[in-house]
Amino acid sequence: MEGLVHIHSGLRWIALILLVVAIFNAIASKRKGEYSKKDKMINLFAMIMLHTQLLIGIILMFTSSKVNYSNPNGWMKSPVNRFFGMEHIALMIIALVIVTLGRKKAEKITAPIQKHSKIATWYLIGLILILASIPWPFRAALGGKWF
Repeated sequence: MEGLVHIHSGLRWIALILLVVAIFNAIASKRKGEYSKKDKMINLFAMIMLHTQLLIGIILMFTSSKVNYSNPNGWMKSPVNRFFGMEHIALMIIALVIVTLGRKKAEKITAPIQKHSKIATWYLIGLILILASIPWPFRAALGGKWF
């Protein structure tokens, strides 16, 4: 199980980089006024990596010792159990839904400038939610680790 935690923690960097690349690409490509296959692939790969992270996270949700639902009256009192059992999962799913909806809405638009605007906006909102729900090392109450 420890290996799966390391994979999930390591892949977050790839997911974050792809999301940031997609946002900056949308902003830069918006000025060009065209939406190419490259733009579509960058947006798609960012979304796929987030979905992959979600699948790994769901496995960890049922197997990790940091998620403990066994005490229904007390698991919310522990900052670690509350964060990993509810806050982290809920915010990540919301962020993933926002990114997915943003990409889907952008694909329906025909004007390239509006497509890029939609991607930049929705992906940025998703990125902010993801950054807020990562167990960063400075969150000492959570026992966060870089890897």
